[in-house]
Amino acid sequence: MKALVYTGPKSVEVQDVETPDGRAGAVRLRLHYCGVCGTDIGIFSGKHPRATAPLVLGHEFVGTVEEAPEGSRFAVGDRAVAYPLLSCGHCHPCRNGQPHVCASLRLIGIDCDGGMAETLWVDENVLFKVPDTLSDRIAALVEPLAVVVRTLHQAQFALTQSAVVMGAGPIGILTAIVLKNAGASKIIISDVDEGRLNLCREMGFDAVDVRKQDLIEHVKAETNGDGVDAVFECSGVASSAIDMTKLVRVQGIICMTATHKEPHAVSLIDVNFKELTIIGSRVYTMAEFGAALELAQQMVPDLEKVITQEVPLSGADKVFDMIADPSLTTVKILVDCQA
Repeated sequence: MKALVYTGPKSVEVQDVETPDGRAGAVRLRLHYCGVCGTDIGIFSGKHPRATAPLVLGHEFVGTVEEAPEGSRFAVGDRAVAYPLLSCGHCHPCRNGQPHVCASLRLIGIDCDGGMAETLWVDENVLFKVPDTLSDRIAALVEPLAVVVRTLHQAQFALTQSAVVMGAGPIGILTAIVLKNAGASKIIISDVDEGRLNLCREMGFDAVDVRKQDLIEHVKAETNGDGVDAVFECSGVASSAIDMTKLVRVQGIICMTATHKEPHAVSLIDVNFKELTIIGSRVYTMAEFGAALELAQQMVPDLEKVITQEVPLSGADKVFDMIADPSLTTVKILVDCQA
């Protein structure tokens, strides 16, 4: 079968690889689409600490069941998406009902071969049936959407609250979409990419180019000097870490959705004086993954706008060049696994 294989830093190839044998309790999927994630970019750059070549990339995938074990709840022809987290089952989080923050958490497409391929065997117990009302394209967004469901839960975001989303990448834009669906009274999103910001404006969001406009002053002006109820830090950059405490109101909450790969300065005096809550968010629970599948059906028109490119698997070795090309506005790129 064909697959997009990470072969080393800054190197991926579409290769003919051996189709793996089935295993007990596993379902064979004929894959339709697989999304390209920021984690895939990190792997491609050679900076991911766990991913080792050769590796088939991809953890945001949807497919059709081609083979299932006897007695399976899946039938041939069912479509499914996979909860891609792999937990040890023995560490403190796993023993206490929090396997999504397993001490040795692994993921399909990072620690083992993933979904940028024609077929994949996946354990039945991590698969969710895709309803007939949801297209393959939108189903491929369920995994990143689950990240957003988790971050809103962590922030305990409530109806009519206001928010700033820092970073208009795929997770940032999806966060803004879910906030709108959750009844946010005001959503301000910031970035430096004008193409992405224009897309946000088309969706009705207050989009701020931080190269041209002072985000802190803009938020003050929009909130009568109070700041917003919640800040979702989705950029992962140093400037956001230092600014985020200035954007949120007294006793507001900051949710760290992005993973900051190195220590960044934070104004801890703001945390004290404003009695702020800063909370982390990492991936999602299985229940939140299922909730994201349900939620996707309510937001199809906006989710379609997040998909900016679709490339065939046969040409997927160029996908990281596309992401790096400043002349292209890329948000979410889908790989068509059968093309």
